[in-house]
Amino acid sequence: MSGWFTDTGTGAGTGAGGDFRLLGTRCSACSAVYFPREDAFCRNPGCAGDGELAEVPLSRHGRVWSYTDGRYRPPAPYVSDPDRPWTPYTLVAVELEAERMVVLGQAAPGVTVADLAVGMAVEVVAGVLNEDADTTWTTWHFRPVATDDGDRDGSDEGGVRA
Repeated sequence: MSGWFTDTGTGAGTGAGGDFRLLGTRCSACSAVYFPREDAFCRNPGCAGDGELAEVPLSRHGRVWSYTDGRYRPPAPYVSDPDRPWTPYTLVAVELEAERMVVLGQAAPGVTVADLAVGMAVEVVAGVLNEDADTTWTTWHFRPVATDDGDRDGSDEGGVRA
């Protein structure tokens, strides 16, 4: 997924000591932000179209907008060994803090639907999509974070926003 994120950290999945960020595009004419990146034209139908597109790092933090578990093996190009038992994974739709756009991604390993709630604070971290003896393919994951009050969901309503 070249060009979809940048990682100045210490490696995939660590999320420590670096600045793993999804990369989007901002139009200088209308200020619309896109993910994944757009390099050809502004996708905003109301834009005059005379702006330049610039790469921008997106917010590292956001709030859970929705979530579900994936209980089936997805089709190609997803890489999985058909001879190994299928392990469900958790999908999370996150509204990014500054951009107010919703981005879909997998939850970090070990995070299940039982660990999530709508409105919960999460951060984007590096993850591993697949690896073999020669290559590790990196992707992004979302993981819950504690807020200033020590609450993992960041709300007073058990994770549900009013």
